[in-house]
Amino acid sequence: MNAREVIAEPLAPARPAATVIVARESSGEFEILFLKRSEIGAFAGMWVFPGGRVDDLDEGHDEVARAAAAAVREAFEEVAVTVQPDSLIVLSHWTPPAIAPKRYTTWFFVAPWVGDDVQIDNHEIVDARWIRPADAIADGLPMAPPTHVTLVTLAQAGSFRGLRELIDQRGIERFVTVPAQHDGNVVLLWESDAGYDSADASAAGPRHRMLMRNGLPSLYERTPTGSREGGRQ
Repeated sequence: MNAREVIAEPLAPARPAATVIVARESSGEFEILFLKRSEIGAFAGMWVFPGGRVDDLDEGHDEVARAAAAAVREAFEEVAVTVQPDSLIVLSHWTPPAIAPKRYTTWFFVAPWVGDDVQIDNHEIVDARWIRPADAIADGLPMAPPTHVTLVTLAQAGSFRGLRELIDQRGIERFVTVPAQHDGNVVLLWESDAGYDSADASAAGPRHRMLMRNGLPSLYERTPTGSREGGRQ
């Protein structure tokens, strides 16, 4: 049985959520605002971007607009950072696997820092730092798979101009996660991976996947468009 087969227990519907990567450019590279969550609650002990659930009071004419309103609100509530709504860049949308105990379908946005001092409550958020995306990965900071993949994307883009060019090339990506097993490890598969449709991580061909170890991202592989070789990060 694989993840695409019927699950015995009915799942509660996934809740909409929003995340905003607050970024600035320094010496020709992105620096992003990275937050560490406390050891209680969702994503305990992990490094995250500002974000949370879309509330009923988050207004907008469609799903993306309501998520954008939530992203603006969460950035201010969590770290007292102002995000201008018209500065938000829609980056991606994430759907977790059907086996996840708590499921949030999340819009990811990127927005420029306007210069506010970052303030944390030392309760839900216990640390904050500005860091280059590649350094956050290299330092082995604990994070969820969407955070890791987003950092790779931002490291590749390097700037707001580069990010817009990358989005023009790839479009606003939708990651609908399919979990699989390979050599005793969990592998998360995304569209364009050779094993995505069959949930078979052993399938030969293009790669778009995350190898997980001890519940955390270990290796992200994505075959560049038009190439047969997978990039690893």
